[in-house]
Amino acid sequence: MAKNPIIQKDQRLLRAIAKEVPLEQISQTKIKHLLTKMKTVLAEREDGAALAAPQIGVSLRIFIVSKRIFGDESKTLPAKLKTQDLVFINPVLIKLSKKKKKLEEGCLSVQGVFGKIERSEKAQVEAYNENGQKISYSGSGLLAQIFQHEIDHLNGILFIDKAKNLIKVD
Repeated sequence: MAKNPIIQKDQRLLRAIAKEVPLEQISQTKIKHLLTKMKTVLAEREDGAALAAPQIGVSLRIFIVSKRIFGDESKTLPAKLKTQDLVFINPVLIKLSKKKKKLEEGCLSVQGVFGKIERSEKAQVEAYNENGQKISYSGSGLLAQIFQHEIDHLNGILFIDKAKNLIKVD
């Protein structure tokens, strides 16, 4: 069992719209500690691809993407990015492809449930990184799916709200 619990779907906080992080606070100790905790929690979960701050009980617009997901489909990313978790503070989806695909999805906050969800095949996100620098990432496949899933979390939406053919596995 992981040391740091991830809150589950019945927790009210997961249904709240997370608050933006004031830019001057990004470099403060409170946010640095939060990012460290999020990275630790995600590293404890072998099945986790990303984690939003509300999933650990903090209603802030932050998510991280695990370095584990950067396999073959990340050929366009610089090599150094494939060795670290990516941090997105105050992320905004600025572009979604019109072409969509039905994908299987699960969530660390909805343990043991999977379903089919329609997501755009490509997505572009603008945000701030952990150093307070403005960043922009485009992704396709799994990365695009993660962007959409995590921003849904920040807007109080769980994948089970949109998914079809939900199944529970033990």
